[in-house]
Amino acid sequence: MIKNVLIVCHANVCRSPAAEQLFRERLSEQTGSRPDSFQSAGLRARDGDDMDPVMQWLLAERGVKVGGHQSRRLTSRLVRSADLVLVTERRQVAAVERIEPTARGKVYALGNWENSDVSDPHGLHESAYRQSLELMDRMVKGWLSRICQ
Repeated sequence: MIKNVLIVCHANVCRSPAAEQLFRERLSEQTGSRPDSFQSAGLRARDGDDMDPVMQWLLAERGVKVGGHQSRRLTSRLVRSADLVLVTERRQVAAVERIEPTARGKVYALGNWENSDVSDPHGLHESAYRQSLELMDRMVKGWLSRICQ
């Protein structure tokens, strides 16, 4: 049973915190066994950075509540405490497994079911943020349909 889900991206200021909030928001739409917690971290994050303001604004536009997110760097302890680790890009699976080799078998791409990655929109035009957010929202719904059974 999956109780703790960790979402990982590069800096933990855009994609992974957005996916974390989407998971929390979309969880209310699911029935069955539910995860207890969703967290996020970044492979190269600096601890304490705020969430990207454009992504915050776009989440709010969708009615997704965004709390006081503070970025944090991925640690082996975070990986060990998660039942499922979802990365925003397929190449990040290996990076997570290098940080915590015992994670093999519980690290997957957020776009696993679509065989795709979520591009990092940080610092790009608003349309790139919208595209990434739409993709993540669809992927989050797909994962929830699988883990909430």
